[in-house]
Amino acid sequence: MTTFVDRVELHVAAGNGGHGCASVHREKFKPLGGPDGGNGGRGGDVVFVVDPDVTTLLDYHHSPHRKATNGRPGEGGHRSGQDGKDLVLPVPDGTVVLDRNGEVLADMVGAGTTFIAGRGGRGGLGNAALASARRKAPGFALLGEPGEARDVVLELKTVADVALVGYPSAGKSSLISVLSAAKPKIADYPFTTLVPNLGVVTAGAGVYTIADVPGLIPGASEGRGLGLEFLRHVERCSVLVHVLDCATLETDRDPVSDLDVIEAELARYGGLEDRPRVVVLNKTDIPEGKDLADIIRPDLEARGLPVFEVSAVSRQGLKELSYALAGLVEEARAARPVEQATRVVIRPKAVDDTGFTVTRVEEGLFRVRGEKPERWVRQTDFNNDEAVGYLADRLARLGVEDELLKAGAREGDGVAIGDEENAVVFDWEPTMVSGAEMLGRRGEDHRFEAPRPAAQRRRDREAERTEREAMDEYQGFDPFEG
Repeated sequence: MTTFVDRVELHVAAGNGGHGCASVHREKFKPLGGPDGGNGGRGGDVVFVVDPDVTTLLDYHHSPHRKATNGRPGEGGHRSGQDGKDLVLPVPDGTVVLDRNGEVLADMVGAGTTFIAGRGGRGGLGNAALASARRKAPGFALLGEPGEARDVVLELKTVADVALVGYPSAGKSSLISVLSAAKPKIADYPFTTLVPNLGVVTAGAGVYTIADVPGLIPGASEGRGLGLEFLRHVERCSVLVHVLDCATLETDRDPVSDLDVIEAELARYGGLEDRPRVVVLNKTDIPEGKDLADIIRPDLEARGLPVFEVSAVSRQGLKELSYALAGLVEEARAARPVEQATRVVIRPKAVDDTGFTVTRVEEGLFRVRGEKPERWVRQTDFNNDEAVGYLADRLARLGVEDELLKAGAREGDGVAIGDEENAVVFDWEPTMVSGAEMLGRRGEDHRFEAPRPAAQRRRDREAERTEREAMDEYQGFDPFEG
């Protein structure tokens, strides 16, 4: 059974906002005491948080669908709905959040780091909040917004200072077990280690973390073996340690060629050229291994690589190796730029920025895109005429009608608000300037009862064509014929 998972695809959905309430206060001798509908509650967010106690993404592998709770609807008596609870998802340190296209959304390093993957929908306003001097008793309320839903990919990249790389059965697990308190599985067959192992090493006053990366073979960067799956764990390491097997039983292999193959795979993966390298000649407690180490050591040192002869069994050379790695890690830490407090950058919008755009899609059809218009459409109950009239007033105050006129829109043309998949399309009828024509009982809008202008124009054109054909027939009629 899989116990370590470092890449999952997760489907998250934030909570929907609760609907506002349309209510009128009633009591004895006071049947119409004014609007008292409460606002809807906010939907819960989906939040990723780095938890030091979590080391794997296994829980999300088994249950990849996660949803926050919805906000409660408002009630009469000015009672607002309860907000939905945020869904907090703990992730290991070093988790990278990506979208479906591979774009990095968040690089989560450090305990307590948070990232909001989905924001909950806003709660709708009740009719008490919509009341004004012009609209004293609204007969409608706003709907709650749907929560944000998205698919994200979580990738775990081990946060370690030193990475042990090398062929299978080179002795990486044995080395990390004697350098630290880690207890990895050790056996004498290839691919014994199927997951990265992480350990903490203390060398004098220096403390650093070390990890072994399993499964590197020729073609690992192209997907062979387990290399491509675990190469991502090398990216955060400051020092790379090549563990070379000097006592291999395979006749077609030697430590120098193993080093060249692993370096070629790291180069194909990319992004690791600037990391310092250290070569460890392992299993030198065996006479044949010691002899081979003496032969190849001058060649490796000629390349400028620090070389250490060690034995995980006899613990020969481990102290020197541990202190040398501590020194390299200390140098890498000192070379890192000093972290500065995050600055809050305020970017005010331009004065002439309307916050929306109007584009002509085709003849007789225009599309409106913008945060406010699209949100207002989602909050509108189109079964309520007064709510639709309120939406038209808001769009007019925002300047949508003026932009439609500038774009060449005519009465009766189609106007789509939103993207192609979720757009709301209606025939445009400009708002009357005086407003006297709109007077009537609350909740009524005679524009819904009037014939549609576009259909009326089509009927007028059809009537003109019929009349023209009749005149042509009349002009060609001869009463004396026949």
